Amino acid sequence: MREAVLSARRIVVKVGSSSLTTALGGLDTGRVDALTDVLAGLAGGGREVVLVSSGAIAAGLAPLGLPRRPRDLATQQAAASVGQGLLIGHYTASFGRHGRTVGQVLLTVDDVTRRAHYRNAYRTLRKLLDLRAIPIVNENDTVATDEIRFGDNDRLAALVAALVDADLLVLLSDVDALYTGDPARPESRRIDEVRTDADLAGVAVGRAGRAGVGTGGMVTKVEAAKIATGFGIPVVLTAAPLAAPALAGEPVGTFFHRMPKRPAARLFWLAHATSPRGRLHLDPGAVQAVVNRRKSLLPAGITSVDGTFTAGDPVDLVDAAGSPVARGLVNYDAVELPGLLGRSTVELAATLGPGYEREVVHRDDLVLL
Repeated sequence: MREAVLSARRIVVKVGSSSLTTALGGLDTGRVDALTDVLAGLAGGGREVVLVSSGAIAAGLAPLGLPRRPRDLATQQAAASVGQGLLIGHYTASFGRHGRTVGQVLLTVDDVTRRAHYRNAYRTLRKLLDLRAIPIVNENDTVATDEIRFGDNDRLAALVAALVDADLLVLLSDVDALYTGDPARPESRRIDEVRTDADLAGVAVGRAGRAGVGTGGMVTKVEAAKIATGFGIPVVLTAAPLAAPALAGEPVGTFFHRMPKRPAARLFWLAHATSPRGRLHLDPGAVQAVVNRRKSLLPAGITSVDGTFTAGDPVDLVDAAGSPVARGLVNYDAVELPGLLGRSTVELAATLGPGYEREVVHRDDLVLL
């Protein structure tokens, strides 16, 4: 038995679209009921449960007469606006069979990256749990844009697990575990445990769900597991029909062990919850200073600037090859920086005023990638 699962008091469970819907779109009420039976049992045993549920877009396909998941954002948002109501309605009725109240929480990237929004999201989730309700979280697809999307609910689930300081994250999909390759191929081997990145060497993961209604694949689940375990939260990855034995601590699926040292929360969010609004190209000396000596980034070490951003936005710091080495919160607008590049802060202060004697990215606002 997995002791980390048995001892977990606050659990985030994520379920994918393909585990809740038919291949033609529309919710499979039998699958929804089976999942809620398991989660209601957990809640009835005194454990706190947060459900991150995909399925809104998929549920909206059939009612709108759409034969497959749309590619354009506007149609996705239209399908989500229809499907989200159907999804939460089914959950309300299904959990209601067990006397459980649910609360809908729709999030965007801003809700977990901007501090004021982050605190509001936390307070809402915390109060729902205090009131013995089950929060059902989804990305707010009806208003999200391509630039400010989580991209998949696996990543969202990992960030929500960190947000509520969960003891366990369970990722449910249509595959029973992580395999070294396509599970349908006989040479593929099941991976029971992952302790370090070395255990993932040679693993080939796909991006498409079997039912064709999801947005991710095994790759997004592995990435989500890395995010959660990096914050000190163990992860179980398995198929939705195996939710009951997985949550009972039985050795089903793949168990990702948590990292022993938890990073500072602020740097965790900067690394995993933000999307860069631009890029700062560094010379080799600046790369050494930032990466090896953990120094702040000064104008003298920047060779060029890409993107449109304002002071306070996240930007990636890239080396001469264009590879990101760090991410930080920039202290200048993009339009200001070109005139400052290659110049020392002393020179800038002397010619432009004392307000320019500051770092482009302070080391306290910077995380290595």
